[in-house]
Amino acid sequence: MDSEGNKVRVLLSIKDYTKILQELEELDDIRVYDLAKKEDNGHGIPLSDYLKKRKRNGKVQRQLN
Repeated sequence: MDSEGNKVRVLLSIKDYTKILQELEELDDIRVYDLAKKEDNGHGIPLSDYLKKRKRNGKVQRQLN
């Protein structure tokens, strides 16, 4: 506790900490997806087309699996 009696620390097991981190990452993925959908102007291209274009321009160094 700090000088005003407020709790300032928490003790978690590694298992619980890892689970919290995974859940936060999942929430961030959802947030980014929702933002991308909101900003979608209908002019997107398939990933395969994008990768072909990058490869033609010499910018792709490895293939995605």
